[in-house]
Amino acid sequence: MGRIRDMIDEFSEQSPSRFAILIFTAMILIFTVLFSLPISQAKGSVTPLADALFTAVSVVCVTGLSTVDMATHWSVVGHIFIFIGVQIGALGVLTLASILGLAVSRKLGLKSRLMAAGDTNPMRMRHGAVSEGQAVRLGEIGGLLATVAVSSLVIQIVIALLLIPRMLIDGVALAPAITDSFYYSAMAFTNTGFSPNAEGLAPFENDYWFLSILMLGVFMGSIGFPVIYVLSRNIKKPLRWSLHVKLTILTSLILIVAGAVLYIVLEFDNPKTYGDLNAGDTIFQSLFLSVMTRSGGFSTIPIHDLNGSSLLVTDMLMFIGGGSASTAGGIKVTTLAVLFLAAFAEARGNESMEAFGRRIPGDVLRLGVSVVLWGATTVAVATIVILQITKAPLDFVLFDVISAFATSGLTTGLTASLPDSGIYVLAATMFMGRVGTVTLAAALAASQRRQLFRRPEERPIVG
Repeated sequence: MGRIRDMIDEFSEQSPSRFAILIFTAMILIFTVLFSLPISQAKGSVTPLADALFTAVSVVCVTGLSTVDMATHWSVVGHIFIFIGVQIGALGVLTLASILGLAVSRKLGLKSRLMAAGDTNPMRMRHGAVSEGQAVRLGEIGGLLATVAVSSLVIQIVIALLLIPRMLIDGVALAPAITDSFYYSAMAFTNTGFSPNAEGLAPFENDYWFLSILMLGVFMGSIGFPVIYVLSRNIKKPLRWSLHVKLTILTSLILIVAGAVLYIVLEFDNPKTYGDLNAGDTIFQSLFLSVMTRSGGFSTIPIHDLNGSSLLVTDMLMFIGGGSASTAGGIKVTTLAVLFLAAFAEARGNESMEAFGRRIPGDVLRLGVSVVLWGATTVAVATIVILQITKAPLDFVLFDVISAFATSGLTTGLTASLPDSGIYVLAATMFMGRVGTVTLAAALAASQRRQLFRRPEERPIVG
């Protein structure tokens, strides 16, 4: 056992990214087995491998897509597995391991700090020195882990307590009101979007208190634990907020408002969605859908009824996703912000990117470009393959593929009708999206080489 432990320690130190992918894959395999068991299925039969695997990936990757009716297919035991799986997936495997180690030993060693730091910041998975001009410094990792554990628990409990009275008012019995409220709370904060009842949000589609609480849970989960960590210590002192916090909050709010405005403009005359609603209802429902594109996965309308223009807007919002080190997916809002800052700097003829009185180094831009390129490549390849398999309309296929990659959970209905081959492709897309394209690329590449020479410089024509 000692030798095995030493081998694991050595492997985790040499390649944190590969170690993260290995652990993530192991969790998916474990939950695939659990979902395949007869006790997990409501009828007591064995769930087919494709459905069990897809559910495991969707749960651990906190995506929210499904090939079965999540409310009726699974037994009570199956729903317990789902609840546990989304908690593990939302916190991150390495972060959860570090939290457990901190709880048991009451101290956090350097190796645990580095692993947790790598789980919350892909740039720390590189070999060599890393600048401490970070949103959360290495010395603050212990505080961040405590914030992750406490905030996850507190936010989900508060959300559930706010939902319980509303469910009772809506006529739900006490026991289901309690269990469903905690289930909805977990699915909102983890940005998963599963519903415990077969009707989904249909019983609450006009209950704006209920929907507002879900939006709050989704937003809190999507801004990221580093942001929650900073706000919990300096919420009344914005001048002390890090650049990461400012960019995350500002970009997230801009995208939510812009998305809501676009849905109002594009859907106000669509009789299948918001065409029959008054102005106030249209504004609220548009805002709700815009927040859900952060990776929330809940929906009060059939997504396939949206106009093609609205589907494309949703594609873009889902692809961007939420904040870094959050329960949301996508390329992350700070990636988008850095790309726009680089474009503005170039347009103004500035040598470096600057925001809120801080200069952003060039390696952050290179990482951002890598994230977008690998993400777009993943989406393109998966879309082409599933188009070839299903011959379905491009806008529906592209939508569900981006939803899988960005772990959003919104669907046009295509996912539930996929053949097994398409299910495996979409499962791989979810895995790529949640693990992170940068982490996956770093894991597949050899260790960073030390180049002892520089080649002659030559500038190609760009643009």
